[in-house]
Amino acid sequence: MIEHAFADVNGIRLHYAFSGSGPLIMFLHGFPEYWDMWKAQLEEFGKDHLAVAPDMRGFNLSSKPEEVSRYRQKYLVEDIRQLAGFLGYKKFVLVAHDWGGAVAWTFAMFYPQYLDRLVIINAPHPATFERELRENPAQRKASSYMLLFRSPGAEARLAADDYSWLINMAFGEIIKSGVLTDEDIRGYKQAWSQPGALTGGLNYYRAAGVEALENPEEAVKKPALAGALPRITLPVLVIWGEGDTALLTGCIDGLDEYVTQLSVKRVPDASHWVVREKPQLVNSLIRGFLIQ
Repeated sequence: MIEHAFADVNGIRLHYAFSGSGPLIMFLHGFPEYWDMWKAQLEEFGKDHLAVAPDMRGFNLSSKPEEVSRYRQKYLVEDIRQLAGFLGYKKFVLVAHDWGGAVAWTFAMFYPQYLDRLVIINAPHPATFERELRENPAQRKASSYMLLFRSPGAEARLAADDYSWLINMAFGEIIKSGVLTDEDIRGYKQAWSQPGALTGGLNYYRAAGVEALENPEEAVKKPALAGALPRITLPVLVIWGEGDTALLTGCIDGLDEYVTQLSVKRVPDASHWVVREKPQLVNSLIRGFLIQ
């Protein structure tokens, strides 16, 4: 059974869904998701873990700071560190998708002592993503929506016509395939309609540095991130839906330069929303990784 609670951490209030008891496994969503994307994982891993899926800051029922600067990585990472402490854990497994994955990569680099293992799902390592934006025109084109999401008019565009543009842009393909139900879509609309929720989610993009999109010629003149980031030495599983049209497969090329113990599982017939499309496969891959 999935339950709900709130935690006052890092100067904000985080809502989280949870199931079960035992070792902690935490699931982080991205944009435009909320905790609900992890329902199948909460049910599965709640059998022998405390499975927790927070609404990240800015989303759904969690606090939504107004300042864009409060969505920088240092705050997002600290939210997760303090949430684990609030729950009574100093070591846990972290599973993350999309923007949650960006936070999880950073967490693993700077707080590896808190993690047993890390699972990343369709979320590029900061160094490989920067490389692809700098060097790969196809990835720059695929990521161009980020410029819209950073613009002042983004909220109005995404909310127009009862969120129809956002729904079609993000989920059009998996709605056609029947992966998302009418109930799922109602849940999204309710989450996005929470006061300040669209702005909170978009502030992740506004707080991010995307010079490689805004000014690629200048970006390539500056030192790359690669040499400045700590190497991750804990075990990492990357699950990647190869049909992702926003984050191309080049994002996982060369990952072993940054991760010592790396396993990559490609899913050719899945998209960015592989967690929604193939929940049992995702569960199976995570299960196998946990017992290695």
